[in-house]
This record gives sequence, C-alpha cells and structure tokens, in this order.
Amino acid sequence: MANIINKIKEFENKEYEFSKKEKIEIMLFLIVCSGIFGFIYEMLFYRIDLGYFVKRGTTYGPWIPIYGFGGLFIILVSYRFRKKPLLVFLLSALVSGLLEFGTGYAIFHILNLRLWDYNTEIWNWGNIGGYICFRSVMFFAVSGLLLTYVFVPIAKLIASKMNKKVFSVISIVPAILFLFDMIFSNFIK
Repeated sequence: MANIINKIKEFENKEYEFSKKEKIEIMLFLIVCSGIFGFIYEMLFYRIDLGYFVKRGTTYGPWIPIYGFGGLFIILVSYRFRKKPLLVFLLSALVSGLLEFGTGYAIFHILNLRLWDYNTEIWNWGNIGGYICFRSVMFFAVSGLLLTYVFVPIAKLIASKMNKKVFSVISIVPAILFLFDMIFSNFIK
C-alpha cells in the first residue's frame, strides 16, 4: 500500500502533459466515480439512519448524478489550488453546498419534487429548508479533499500508464451509460 501511495505522490510531482481528449476522458472517468462514490455513501448513511438498506437516487445504475456533477464542479473550481488543502476544503464546501441547495430548491420549486429532505434525517444540524445541512456540506468538503488528493492523482496515473484506447473505453462507455441512465430514468420512463 505504501508503495502505491509513493508512486502516486511521485507521479503528482512530475509534469505529465495530457492532451485535451485525455483530460476530457479523465473528467468523464471522475464524474462516474464520483456518482458511484455518492451512491455507496448514501447506501451506508441510510443504513445507519433508517436501520436498513435503501437504494438511493433516481437512476437505475449504481450512481447518483448530483455527486457526479458535484465532483466535476469541485475539480473545476478547486484543483488549481491543490497546493493549499485548506482552500480546497473550503471551496469544496462552498461549491457542493451551493450545488446541493440550488439543485434541491430548483427541483422542489420547479418540479414539485423532493429528492432529499434533511428535516427528516439524523445529524441534520444547520439545516436550511431541508436542502442542505452542516453534516452534508462537511462530508462534501472532506470528499473534495479525497477527490483532489486521491482520486484525481489515481485517475491521472491510470490514464498515463494504460493503453490510450483502453482508457478511452473505460472512461467513455460508463459515462455514456451514466448519461443514458439519467435521461431514461428521469425523462423517458
């Protein structure tokens, strides 16, 4: 394990140039990974909160879109500041808090649909209208650190070492499935 961590650190310190296509593929890979991470987190959280497993999200697949897009926004806003972990933490909290509040508010007021409601959950301190709470924002801030300092370097390392065509397939195919699942689950079914 220590060897893997050292390789990631060593790779991060090198200046590896990715093409635009490779950068997009890395982002697609990270969107899907973030969506899956959110699905796993919610399954575990609601197991604790409710005492049993609940499939969360609006899609059929094992991902939750707001986590995927939240991961993308966190990377886009905070990654250039990766030398300053406190700033990455604060930006991750801000970006995810605004995304969660804005999305929850818009979905409720436009579609009259409530996908989450912190009013009914445990550990909901600092709850604002059921759309966000302190626990969720802090979880997303810590997740932003994990994304920036673990997932992004691993994705970049994989992309640099793997056959380019293979990495294209493992980044593009799941992203297409993710997109079709979002469209089918939310607009067609």
